[in-house]
Amino acid sequence: MRPRRDPCPPVMGASPYRAVCRAVLRGAGRVWHDLRFKDLYRSGKEFELMSRAMGFAALALLTVIPLLIVVAAVSPFPHRGLAVWVVYGMGLTGSSAGAVTQIFSAPARVLGTTSVFSALLLGVFGISFAGSVQAGFERIWGCPVGPWHKIWRQAVWLAALLAYIFAEATVGTVTNAGLAATGAVAVVAGLAFFWWGLRFLTGGRVSYLAALPGAVATIMGLGGLRVFSGLVFEPLIASNAVSYGALGTVLIMQSWLIGVGWVVYGGQLFGCWFYDAWLRAWARRRRGQAEPGGGQKDGQGPGRRAHRPE
Repeated sequence: MRPRRDPCPPVMGASPYRAVCRAVLRGAGRVWHDLRFKDLYRSGKEFELMSRAMGFAALALLTVIPLLIVVAAVSPFPHRGLAVWVVYGMGLTGSSAGAVTQIFSAPARVLGTTSVFSALLLGVFGISFAGSVQAGFERIWGCPVGPWHKIWRQAVWLAALLAYIFAEATVGTVTNAGLAATGAVAVVAGLAFFWWGLRFLTGGRVSYLAALPGAVATIMGLGGLRVFSGLVFEPLIASNAVSYGALGTVLIMQSWLIGVGWVVYGGQLFGCWFYDAWLRAWARRRRGQAEPGGGQKDGQGPGRRAHRPE
């Protein structure tokens, strides 16, 4: 058996270096253990986060993007259709924004080639996307699968998602608000949507207290993804548009959608982990103090979560 490699190898005349190195490693080990990051890593591995994110991106490209094209076409506000929403979401400028704009049809062509039947078909496919997200949320939070006749929840959530994307991408152009005001509105709208959306899709089986950390983590992740997209995806789109044409741009968009799926599911994994590690005990103590004699009643209190008995 090969001997274990010392992460702090001896350096001639550098005993303080070894002492500091070992102290840092011991501190990192204690932080890893005390903050229970191992539980978060295990949850993401069991959930198969990357596979779920790739499925999210595939369904979004096939179902949500066509729906957004139709919604953008019938919008009364002047813009360039869905392209301006994608450009805003990815944080693109210059030639990269132009390459994305060239992919999508003009709103007039969309309205001229879209029938009522095709619009209804897009709605049905969109509900399948919402159902996939609902199944992912239920698995993360350990909730049993909801009954089939609750499909109306998926339809309402899908409509709210389209409204959220529409509002986030158009609030700045419609109101002529500054960058700070537009960002504040986007953050508040995103927090409200993801906070409400989890509880709505799970049929109220996840409390608002439990849903809050996941909503905050999702918004922070989307903000980080937007910065990453502007730094990495923007030059890639510009180069791929020259080398591979529209196909190269679509591939980069697909990669960005995988990142969105990773953030959406990863935010809920973080929220579930954070609630289990920190908020659950606090909620129990608060309920115990609020009730005479420290007793607790099932089904009461904001910290109770239906997926695991307390």
